[in-house]
Amino acid sequence: MLLSILFFILSIIPSVLIFILLRKRQKDNIQYRKKCNLAFISGLISVLPILLLSGILFVLSTVMKFTLLKGVDILVYRAIYTFVVLALAEELIKFLTLRFVLKRKPYACSWADVVAFMVIIGTAFGLIEDVPYAIGASPVIMLVRGFTMGHVGYGFIMGWFYGKRLYTGKKRYGVFAILVPWLIHGLYDFSLSSELLALNDNFAFLGVSLALLDIVLLILMIRFFVRSKKRELYQHPLPALEQPAQQTTQEPSPRVNTD
Repeated sequence: MLLSILFFILSIIPSVLIFILLRKRQKDNIQYRKKCNLAFISGLISVLPILLLSGILFVLSTVMKFTLLKGVDILVYRAIYTFVVLALAEELIKFLTLRFVLKRKPYACSWADVVAFMVIIGTAFGLIEDVPYAIGASPVIMLVRGFTMGHVGYGFIMGWFYGKRLYTGKKRYGVFAILVPWLIHGLYDFSLSSELLALNDNFAFLGVSLALLDIVLLILMIRFFVRSKKRELYQHPLPALEQPAQQTTQEPSPRVNTD
C-alpha cells in the first residue's frame, strides 16, 4: 500500500511541474497568473460535467445497442463507446472549459497564453483521472500514465489550434481544436480495449505507438513554449480576447496568413 502511494506521488510530479512552470511564464503578469489558477481549478472541476455528459451518452449508447445497433459486432459498439462516450465527452467539456476561462474577466492574452491555459486544464483533469486508475494499478502503469500525460498532449493540440483560430480569425481551426485531439484520444482508448486485443494481439502496437505519440507531443509542447519567447506572433495580444472597453483604445494586432 505504501509503495503504491509512493509511486502515485512520483507519477503526478511531472504534471505538477508543468503547472508550476507554465504559471511562472509571466511572473509579473498578475492577470495571467490568475488565469492559470482559474484554468487549474476549472480543469479539476471539469470532471463533474464530463461524468454527467458521459453518463448521458452511455445511456444513449446502451439504448442504441439494443435497438438501432442490435446485432452489430461488439468491436463496432466498443469503437462507438470509446470515441463518443469517453473521448468526445472529455474533449468537448475541456474545450468548453477553455472558453469559460478565456471569457472570465477577459484580457488581451496571447496565442501562447491560450495554449498554456489549455495545457493546464488538461493537466488538472489528468490528475483527477489518474486517481481511480491508480487504484489497483501496478507501479509501472502509474509511472507510464504519469510520464506520458495524454491529456497534456491533447490540451497542447487543442490550445494551439484554438489560439490559431483566434489569431487568424479562421473558424476551421476551431473545428480542428476539437476534432484532432478527439480522434487521437478516441483511437488511444480504443487501442486499449480488450475486444480489439482479443481480435489480434498485434494490435497492441497501436497503443504503444500512441503512448509514444504522447511523449512526442510533450516534446513539441516544450519546443513551442521555447520558440514562443522569440516569435512575436505567439506573444502578440489577441484582439478577440480584449475587454470591450479596450477595443476602442487599442490598435488591433495584425493578422498574418499562417497556413
